[in-house]
Amino acid sequence: MMGRTLGLLLTLALLLAPLTLEAQPPGPRPRIGVLGGTAPAANPEAVDAFRHGLHELGWREGDNCFLEYRWAEGRFDRLPALAVELVQLPVDVLVVLAGDPGVRAAQAATRTIPIVMAVSSDPVSTGFISSLARPGGNITGISGLTPEVAGNRLDLLKALLPQASQVAVLWNASYPEKVLEWRAMQVAADALGVTLRSVEVHRAPDFARAFTALTEARPDVLITLSEPLTIAHRREIADFALTHRVPMISHVREFAAAGGLLTYGPSLPAFFRRAAAYVDKILKGAKPTDLPVEQPMAFELVINLKTAQALGLTIPPMLLFQATDIIR
Repeated sequence: MMGRTLGLLLTLALLLAPLTLEAQPPGPRPRIGVLGGTAPAANPEAVDAFRHGLHELGWREGDNCFLEYRWAEGRFDRLPALAVELVQLPVDVLVVLAGDPGVRAAQAATRTIPIVMAVSSDPVSTGFISSLARPGGNITGISGLTPEVAGNRLDLLKALLPQASQVAVLWNASYPEKVLEWRAMQVAADALGVTLRSVEVHRAPDFARAFTALTEARPDVLITLSEPLTIAHRREIADFALTHRVPMISHVREFAAAGGLLTYGPSLPAFFRRAAAYVDKILKGAKPTDLPVEQPMAFELVINLKTAQALGLTIPPMLLFQATDIIR
């Protein structure tokens, strides 16, 4: 009798074992916070690059990790509150796709949760990190080196349009780190005999006034400094430049794709893809202070030949040879 009872119990145990295993809750899945400066539709290629980067490293959204998104929709004043929301969830790592204003908001919100900068103009001078090699604290990621390449764009301008002397610069003056780029351009402009005119925007409604000022100034060339606000309005800027037959030069490829003449700088999607690699390392146990901040090793020269033809410009063969991408 005892043997039959034990046999029945063992049979029941075997039958119930799979049910018990299925009823067990899954293991903890990390929560990744994403803080964006614009809406995702404003720069889908870069956002997709971050997602794809995670997927290539084995992180599948909704499967073995969760992504919590907060978008400022171009209003930088919303970033501090959005950063606090993500911190209070809480998240295991906070990725900033909103440039330096986003990093500043994230830093104010937490000194313990790891923060990954998808791109920062100059994270040392802004005080985000102690040094590129040893960031210190809870912040690491990628430095964009924007001020250092500002002069290179003026060199390209003179190679393309040697007679150009009046250059308007459209930029977001509320973005403190762009002041560094503006100063670097002034130094380069003096050396090249070029006069710069500053046309500032602070928020979306300012573009109408800025376009009026540009129409009155009639510059030889328009240079647009890239950051979340101008990137979000890149098509509007490119359309204005083409309508008024003003060659436009900018920083990231997205401006050339929108109809600008030429861009020179590092790849924005490449930054966001590298941010995914930092997230992967942190989720696997690495500390931000031990992850050196990377700098771009390659720069893209993108030329829009359709725009050049519409403006009646001939691109010098040397520039075409140097181009990493030509939009036809």
